[in-house]
Amino acid sequence: MSFSQALSGLNSQAQKLGTIGNNIANSQTVGFKGSNVQFSDVFAGSKVGLGTRVSSVLQNFNEGNVESTNRNLDLAIAGDGFFRFQDPSGEVVYSRNGQLTMTSQGDLVNAQGAQIMGYGLNAAGQVQVGGQPVPLNVSAEELDASATTRVGTTFNLDARKVIGEERSTVEATDSTGNPAMIDYHYSNNFTVFDSLGNPRNITVYYEKTAANVWTAKMTLDGTTLDDGAGNVNEYSVQFDSNGKLVNGGGDVDANGAIPGITFDAAAYFGGEPEDLTFDLNLAGSTQFGNTSTVSSLNQNGYTSGTLVGITINDDGTIMRNYSNEQSRPAGQVALVSFRNPEGLTPSGDNVWTASAASGQELIGTPGTGLLGSVVSGAIETSNVDMARELVAMIVAQRAYQANSQTIKTQDELLQTAINLR
Repeated sequence: MSFSQALSGLNSQAQKLGTIGNNIANSQTVGFKGSNVQFSDVFAGSKVGLGTRVSSVLQNFNEGNVESTNRNLDLAIAGDGFFRFQDPSGEVVYSRNGQLTMTSQGDLVNAQGAQIMGYGLNAAGQVQVGGQPVPLNVSAEELDASATTRVGTTFNLDARKVIGEERSTVEATDSTGNPAMIDYHYSNNFTVFDSLGNPRNITVYYEKTAANVWTAKMTLDGTTLDDGAGNVNEYSVQFDSNGKLVNGGGDVDANGAIPGITFDAAAYFGGEPEDLTFDLNLAGSTQFGNTSTVSSLNQNGYTSGTLVGITINDDGTIMRNYSNEQSRPAGQVALVSFRNPEGLTPSGDNVWTASAASGQELIGTPGTGLLGSVVSGAIETSNVDMARELVAMIVAQRAYQANSQTIKTQDELLQTAINLR
């Protein structure tokens, strides 16, 4: 009789319906990967089989849709790979769900408290790529002030200016407090920072003093740069006949810089911060017959800053953003891949663990090798296709009903045989 075949069909279709039901139930689960049941027939040395059985339940690791959430701690992977987490017990698990929150200690964790892992920082504060992955933490420490050591500016000085004519005059004071008069044809100013993070206003006054030569004098907060005895220090800038800056001419070195401009702290600040010393780079400056103007200006100093937020780049680098408009890395999210991801063992809560079937993890930075990139402010939706699952459910239901009909028919045949006299 064929009861065993029909029963095997019922059991197998019941497992398939269970798998379909689980897929549908997780159709809105972030990072969920649907599964599919595979059947195989059963023979025992006979021409007529003994039915069917579930040979495998395979996970479908096709990528789900990436949807924007506009929340910077939501992460998705565009491409292959898994996030690496360390759960509260210390076990390493893997997930495609990058919905993170930050604890009061600065740990980046998922809803189950597992901490995302990646590359930490070296002694210089730079990401240590290729090191041992560690649970990532965002420090809330303030960023120390940094004194200006380099200023870069590019400008044009009006070649039409006549030596000794049409000059302006400004009154300043020297470091001893005595008046100091400065004649100039053009001036510009910029801000630098001392070692305590105090902003200091620098004004540079340019006067044409010879053919293609300009003399510059500098003040800090209205006080002239001098040698401490009232003698104003100055530097010269020289151009060639084509209006180009002559590197190595005047006080400009071969790199277009005027090195070692120093403001003595004792003379200018009352001795609180360190002496302010910076290089002034004029590379690219010109002397043409147009209005004097500055085209670019930058400097590398800044005041202290407090942490105001974080952003995560496509390469997984977590950047700490400070109130002084500076940014520093806090670490880099690592991604892992497997030779056989279908061999990963599901552990619930949207995570998997490695197994002998999956092989060892292959870890790297996002966007390298076969690894995808990290998308901040987005999530990866479940890869369950509802239409396909509903159709599969109807097919499984029909198969289940057909197997039950086989049992009913066999029962009727058995009853007929029993009733024979």
